[in-house]
Amino acid sequence: MTPRHWQLIACIALVLATLAGFGGVVNHQFIQFDDLYYLTENPAIQDGLTLKSLTWALATTRAGNWIPLTWLSHLLDVQLFGLRPGGHHLTSLAFHVANTLLLFLWLLRATRSLGPAFLAAALFAWHPLHVEPVAWAAARKDVLSTFFWLLTLWAYLRYGERPGGGRYTLVFLCFLLGLLAKPMLVTLPLVLLLLDYWPLGRWGSGDITHKSLILEKLPLLVLSAFFGLVALYAQQAVGAVAPVGEISLGSRVATALVAYIWYPLKMFWPTGLAVLYPHPVEALPLWQPLGACFILILVSFLVVWGARRSPYLPVGWLWYLVTLLPVIGLVQVGNQAWADRYTYVPLIGLFIMGAWGVRDLTADLPGARVIRPVGAGIILTALLILTLVQVRYWRDSMTLFVHTLEVTTDNYVIHHDLGVALAKEGKGEEAARHFYQALRLNPYNARAQNKRGEELVARGQVAAGIARFQAAVRLKPDFVAAYNNLGLAYARQGEMDRALAMFQKTIALDPNFVPGYKNLGLTLACQGKKREAREMLTKAVELQPNDLEAQNILRDLTGRGRD
Repeated sequence: MTPRHWQLIACIALVLATLAGFGGVVNHQFIQFDDLYYLTENPAIQDGLTLKSLTWALATTRAGNWIPLTWLSHLLDVQLFGLRPGGHHLTSLAFHVANTLLLFLWLLRATRSLGPAFLAAALFAWHPLHVEPVAWAAARKDVLSTFFWLLTLWAYLRYGERPGGGRYTLVFLCFLLGLLAKPMLVTLPLVLLLLDYWPLGRWGSGDITHKSLILEKLPLLVLSAFFGLVALYAQQAVGAVAPVGEISLGSRVATALVAYIWYPLKMFWPTGLAVLYPHPVEALPLWQPLGACFILILVSFLVVWGARRSPYLPVGWLWYLVTLLPVIGLVQVGNQAWADRYTYVPLIGLFIMGAWGVRDLTADLPGARVIRPVGAGIILTALLILTLVQVRYWRDSMTLFVHTLEVTTDNYVIHHDLGVALAKEGKGEEAARHFYQALRLNPYNARAQNKRGEELVARGQVAAGIARFQAAVRLKPDFVAAYNNLGLAYARQGEMDRALAMFQKTIALDPNFVPGYKNLGLTLACQGKKREAREMLTKAVELQPNDLEAQNILRDLTGRGRD
């Protein structure tokens, strides 16, 4: 067979095996861990693609990110599939398949090495660490931004072959689109410099100097700096960035050093994977960051030592180190110490090191032409089986959270979320136990205080519930849901003025909070203020036209149907 036939077979194998490993996601539910916030409980996207939703997508920093292109992809999914989760998961899977093919074909074009290119792409496609960005609808930004990352590599490859203004503009545009999907791509200009060294071989080629290669990246670096500042502002605006006083600089540095080693360990032994790994907050035992630092220095020395003979070693290693920097934890965002989804792009560097390293290490072995494919086949089959198992954990919230608690310790966030999932299924006693565990592990968890309050009110202990809600808003003064629950509890006790004040607080904090308008309208109606009540309920219906309860209440107040 000709090389083209082998390339076609490789592409078909990558697609079919990826679909086999991940295809189960199309039967999964949304996960009660950001999916609700991004999709099912996000009124801004309920109607799909409209002028109003498009305007919102371009302006919002919801979820602590300015990611308009990602929001547009979610809006398109809602337009096509409504809020049926299978369609949303299918889109993410399609991007993962496309990313796999783009990576394989780019490596093949850049290196002319079919075997290593296939192995690196297959490791990327079938690794269990990459289940999270594919199976989690809220992680769409990872697969989408990587799609444009790889398109940028393709555009840059063509630019390197024949530089020109038009081709550079295409590089810039692909990079811009990637940043609009997720700002983690800010390190891409540095990766392009690495690729100039290997495999593109542009360093010292012809009239190209090191200085000219750096100057060539300046427009891209400026774009990176801008999006980096926007991302930091967006995260701070929603309180997602942990202040230095909350997690010390020493703890951040120690966790970051350990993370650089933790990810490769999970790459080699991908078991015990979870949706959230709790941040240790306090500094880790000194031996862990010191050991991690020693390993990083040792590996760095070895790859520099082997650079002349194997230029892919420093490129792959620096690819890994550099691309992980935005999410390594020095600027702590969220509750996690590390996350599977953060490996989606960085591990490509290690996969390149492994794939080309295996080729070189076995070059002189007798029977290498048989040993390589057999060995690779065993490893890839094992990874694909582990991926199938990991995909099943993501089928619904209950399964995922139970598994996460089995493989992590002191995970107060997941105890809380499992409690919420149990409460929605009417399992109040089980939910209460997990809320209690969440509060025991972290009494400063405002979300757990709020949910514990809801559980107490549901059992008729309204005064005790109010105390929990008050604790929640003391811990998190902008906690809209807790203020809303306080209002409901006060109304249940007949304290309508206090209830009114709480509902007013909710819409002051979040002008798009539909329950706040609805509850405020009901409270005003109970006080006989029907005109003001109609205004609030009308606003609720405008924000969420599918809210039948608000429509019915408004109809009762007006005495006629809606026009």
